[in-house]
Amino acid sequence: MGGLLGRAALPGLLSGPRAPGPSLLARPSSGGSSWTRERTLVAVKPDGVQRRLVGDVIQRFERRGFKLVGMKMLQAPERVLAEHYHDLQRKPFYPALISYMTSGPVVAMVWEGPNVVCSSRAMVGHTNSAQAAPGTIRGDFSVHISRNIIHASDSVEGAQREIQLWFQSSELVDWADEGHQRSIYPP
Repeated sequence: MGGLLGRAALPGLLSGPRAPGPSLLARPSSGGSSWTRERTLVAVKPDGVQRRLVGDVIQRFERRGFKLVGMKMLQAPERVLAEHYHDLQRKPFYPALISYMTSGPVVAMVWEGPNVVCSSRAMVGHTNSAQAAPGTIRGDFSVHISRNIIHASDSVEGAQREIQLWFQSSELVDWADEGHQRSIYPP
């Protein structure tokens, strides 16, 4: 492979979506100079853990500029899953979903950053792997709608509910990231 897109450019093309430029990031509505602190729950499901994809997921979120503030590996308790998937309890696939989610460990994470809920949904891709775009996590790694690697909160309110369900407040670390944020996010 030669020319303008030589071998050196290939890893950049395959590493997934890029962070938006500063003009695409939303400022807080209060008019202050700091960014709105938004958090979301992202969970690598049992198939993603079993396929050793946790590092790839973390790498994509870090490269996007988001800050990891909580992470744990656990065998998800059925009571947590029942609450997490409460809106799906009447669906015919619900028993299989719970069986799958308890079939192996889950890596639950809390990510923080500007517009992180919407951005993470775009990074994750469509639930159905057949419809997930290349470059998204599901588009690159998912093999079937029932084995779609990852969960990401679908709204700010949903993220708050899910974070409280999966994490104690003492498990979230509010660490200083001043130098990094100044270099990425404009004042």
